[in-house]
Amino acid sequence: MTRTSTTPANSATPADAGTSTGTGPADPVRLAVIIGSVRAGRYGPTVARWFTGEITGRDDVVVDVVDLLGSDLAPRMDRDPDPDLGARLAAADAFVVVTPEYNHSYPAGLKIAIDAFHSEWAAKPVGFVSYGGRSGGIRAVEHLRTVFVELHGAPVRDAVSLPDYWTLFDDDGALTDDGSAAQAAQLLAGQLVWWGRALRDARARHGALA
Repeated sequence: MTRTSTTPANSATPADAGTSTGTGPADPVRLAVIIGSVRAGRYGPTVARWFTGEITGRDDVVVDVVDLLGSDLAPRMDRDPDPDLGARLAAADAFVVVTPEYNHSYPAGLKIAIDAFHSEWAAKPVGFVSYGGRSGGIRAVEHLRTVFVELHGAPVRDAVSLPDYWTLFDDDGALTDDGSAAQAAQLLAGQLVWWGRALRDARARHGALA
């Protein structure tokens, strides 16, 4: 069964965050779902809860929700990287970045957090759940793809996009669309599991990517 832990990036590491899920072909993939917005009034936690709820019940993923709000990395980088956040990223087999679109791109706090780490992203698949106006945040995602490729991450093809997101959720945070977003969430999860297992095996066989 999918396990989900939602804690701020600078909080104590969840009890299972450093526990290996194994490296066998059938072992669950540890999926870090990163809430990329730290702005006041942000909608990211609602979107992240929806996405993790959609994949709850899968026996092939273990979810750790990483909220960048409160992290020392979010506002500035004049200190060493947050060791708790680094440990959680290193423990992950795959990532989902939940991001809004700000001025045709993604949040500055997210960029700071990404740039603070290097090997933690390497040879791991990255998926995206974006939200915004008419574009649904896809311009933010296109920028993020190039950033993760530079860090030797492996962005997967499909993503979840939520256009005019403020019209899509009810007061309880449930999505009210025609079900297409839920289908997209499952498709994304499936790709991350496939790539997560394949690249986890490659890292175990061949070591870290140079």
